[in-house]
Amino acid sequence: MIPAAEIYAQVLTLPSQRIRELQNERLKHFISHYLYPFSPFYRKLFDRSGIKPTDIRCKEDLSKIPFTTKEDLLPTEDQPTKFLDFLLRPDRDSIKRYWPKIRLLNPKLKQNLEDEFRPIFMTTTTGTTGQPVSFLYSTYDIRNLHISGTRLIELFEVEKNSRALNLFPYAPHLAFWQVVFAGLSKKVLILSTGGGKVVGTEGNLRAIAKLRPNFLIGVPGYIYHVLREAHTRKIDLSFIDRIVLGASRVPPGFKEKLANLLNRKNKIFIMGTYGFTEARCAWGECPTDIDISSGYHTYPDKEIFEIIDPKTGEVRQEGEDGEIVYTNIDSRGSCVLRYRTGDYAKGGITYQRCPFCKRTVPRISSNITRLWDIKELKLTKIKGSLVNLNTFAEILNASKEVLEWQIEIRKKDDDPYEVDELVLDLSLAEGVDCEALKKRLSEKTLVETEVSFNEMNVLPLNELVSRIEIESGMKEKRIVDKRLL
Repeated sequence: MIPAAEIYAQVLTLPSQRIRELQNERLKHFISHYLYPFSPFYRKLFDRSGIKPTDIRCKEDLSKIPFTTKEDLLPTEDQPTKFLDFLLRPDRDSIKRYWPKIRLLNPKLKQNLEDEFRPIFMTTTTGTTGQPVSFLYSTYDIRNLHISGTRLIELFEVEKNSRALNLFPYAPHLAFWQVVFAGLSKKVLILSTGGGKVVGTEGNLRAIAKLRPNFLIGVPGYIYHVLREAHTRKIDLSFIDRIVLGASRVPPGFKEKLANLLNRKNKIFIMGTYGFTEARCAWGECPTDIDISSGYHTYPDKEIFEIIDPKTGEVRQEGEDGEIVYTNIDSRGSCVLRYRTGDYAKGGITYQRCPFCKRTVPRISSNITRLWDIKELKLTKIKGSLVNLNTFAEILNASKEVLEWQIEIRKKDDDPYEVDELVLDLSLAEGVDCEALKKRLSEKTLVETEVSFNEMNVLPLNELVSRIEIESGMKEKRIVDKRLL
């Protein structure tokens, strides 16, 4: 078998048609030799739906298969270990039935089966929108984690003698471990501090001063918090030339805000990443000007992406908006097929050559919104309005006057039958005209969201940092919906 690194090196410049052919070949092989034979969930799904593995010959045939959703993965009272149904679990009979005889004669068959299928590592979802779900990795999957890490480091154009600080929270979550394996695979020195929850901001500032890293990687809000503290204390940051951000969307205004804190004379590259536990890898932007996104460069030898209409499930065409759907074509452990991510990409996916790095791999638009961040707000007694809460984040994160912020959604007078209210709490930079800023923010949010804040409060920075749990939590509490309590 050709090593994955060589395959990807070839794929980087292949025409899109040849990339599709490669994906189709891998899809057919994966479903016939791995997914259908060894996955309890998908064997039942195929049989129940009257689908044979041989019916799936190309990407377009995926539309014959029902979607997999988060609900399919969640534990129930009757099935507390439901996630194990997505684990590839070969046995003697299924191997003999679905694998060619010549493969069974391999003297290393037993060891190969151990490497491919025995679970040795686990990450979990954060549980932000429900109960955490576990995903298992075999040795084969750990190699894939090394591969995606290598590809990210190469995409970011990080030199081998670079040094990095990993500020993701220490947890059994993909983001932290993807960075760890990226450093190991490319032999780049990466110090993983565990973020604010483990060593605290003081510890991270000491690490920056001691290690003098060339690049930082972590959650946008915490990276901003650390850089703001360093800037306030006049700590030298001139050695940082790259920042890699994960776990949430990174609009151009926020990138500019970070760049201003570094105050570099030379060029600074700030790149976003996209990933989710179910894929067990992450994808990144290539280095560009901070006001431009290249889109997330995918790995077509490892996966297939579709963009669908979230209401009808119809597959969208290239460049059209829609929900991101993910399919494994080269994994073991826990595997998903046609998995609905709940992430909505404005601009969908493109198969055109990247104008910056010249790669020809499919690229997903970085303008991604979580569908569960679009909520109905009943602002009048008559009807509700659908509001994309991410728009508030874009406006507030891009404002140079706003240091930190939190939004509370509540019921008027705490009456469940009353209208909804929006309360914005802010911490502001010194010398800001509070009333003028409040007016500008009100006008901008009204134009872009068609709603406005009922109340704005200015709070001390340390109070808001504590409330948001920037240093202590796994995820920042930026928008608190108290209607659900």
